[in-house]
Amino acid sequence: MRGRSRERPLSSLKGRAGRYNGPVPAIPAPTQIAAALGRRIIGQNDAVREMSVALAKKLGGLRVGNILLIGSSGSGKTTLMRAVEDLLAANPTLALRSTVVRIHANVLGEEAEEGHPGEKLLRRLLERARQQLGVDTPLERLLEQATHGLVFVDEVDKIRSMVGGHPNLAGIRAQEALLTLIENESVPLKVPEWAGGETVSVDSSGLLFVCAGAFEGLYDAVYERVTVGTDKGALKPVTVVEGGRVREELQFSLRDWLKNEDLFEYGISPQFLSRFDAVVLLQALGEEDLLKVLLEGSDSGLRQSQAYFASQGLKLEITAAACRRVAKEAARQPRLGARALKEVLRRVIGPFEFDPRAAAGDTGTLRIDLPEVEKALVAYRGESSAASTSAGWDSGFPIPGGA
Repeated sequence: MRGRSRERPLSSLKGRAGRYNGPVPAIPAPTQIAAALGRRIIGQNDAVREMSVALAKKLGGLRVGNILLIGSSGSGKTTLMRAVEDLLAANPTLALRSTVVRIHANVLGEEAEEGHPGEKLLRRLLERARQQLGVDTPLERLLEQATHGLVFVDEVDKIRSMVGGHPNLAGIRAQEALLTLIENESVPLKVPEWAGGETVSVDSSGLLFVCAGAFEGLYDAVYERVTVGTDKGALKPVTVVEGGRVREELQFSLRDWLKNEDLFEYGISPQFLSRFDAVVLLQALGEEDLLKVLLEGSDSGLRQSQAYFASQGLKLEITAAACRRVAKEAARQPRLGARALKEVLRRVIGPFEFDPRAAAGDTGTLRIDLPEVEKALVAYRGESSAASTSAGWDSGFPIPGGA
C-alpha cells in the first residue's frame, strides 16, 4: 500500500548486468576514454588510465574494482570526476548505462550518526535515475539503474578514524557506512514519497566507488619514516650538479615509499582500504604541466579572464614569456597545484578586471608581458615564500639537505 512503511526485497535486481534495454551502443575502448579525459586532465596519466579502464568495464556492465585517488590540493582529483560526468553526459546513449553522483564523505558520517547510513546517497542515485529515465518509469527500473551507478566520494581523507591520536567517531561511522554500501546486497532504503514512501531492500554491491582525498600530512609522515623514523637511512642522497655547483639532495617520491601501514596509521581502516582494488597517487603538477593547464585547460583562469574581457568588447593578450613566468611562480607551491596557478594569475590580471576599459585603453586590447607579471609578483613572493619551500607530492621533488 502506498505511504505505508514496509520493507520488501527486490531480489530481481541482484547481479543483473545488461540493464539498458534499447539498442546496444558501442562501448568506447579505454584508449578512447583516456583521450577524451586527457583533454581536461593534464599530467595525471596513471589516474586517467585507471579511470578509463574502470569506466570501460562499467559501461560494459561488468563488475569493477573501486578506486582510491590520493593527491594534493589542485592536482586534478575533482576535475577528473567532473570530466567523467561530462563525458557521459555528452553521449545520452552511454549515459543511460550508468548513473553518476558525487557526494562529500562527511555526509555519509552524518547519516550514519543519525542511523540511516547511505540513505542520502542512495536517494541521490534514485533521483538521478529518475531524471535520466523519466518520471513515469517504474520504481523497480529506477532502482535497477541507481544501484548500478558510479559514485564519486570527495574528501574521503576527512573520514579518518584517528585525528591527533584520538578516535574520530564520525570518521569511523562514515567508513563503516561506505563499507556497508560497497559490499552489502541488502541495504534498507526508504524511498521518497513520489515513489510511495515505503522501505525497500536494495543491492548496493553493484556500485562503483571512486574515492578521492588530499590526505594532508601523509607525505610528511612517510618522509619522516624514511629519514628519521623506523626506516631511517633507507632514502639515500643523490649528487646534483646545477650551475656549476655540486650538492646532495634527498629526492623523495611518496609513490615509491607509501605502504598500506602508512594509510592505517593515517586513520584508514584495513577493512576499508581492502575494498579498493587500485590506490592511485596523483603527481604534483610541475612547471610544464601548469603552463599547459594555463594555455590549454578548458576552465583555466586565463580563458575565463579572456572571456570576461571579450564580454566587455575588449581583448586580453598575454605573451609566452609572461605565461611561462606565471607557471614558474605557481610551481613554487607544489602542494597547491592548479589552485596556485589561479592565485598567481589573479594577482597579475585581477587588478585590471575592475576597470577593464581603462586597462585596455584606446586600442581595446590589454597586453600583459613579463614586466607586468614581475611587478605583480613582488608582493606575492613574500606571501608565498614559506609555502614554496615545502616538499611536493610529485615523483622526484628535491628535498634540500640530506646526510
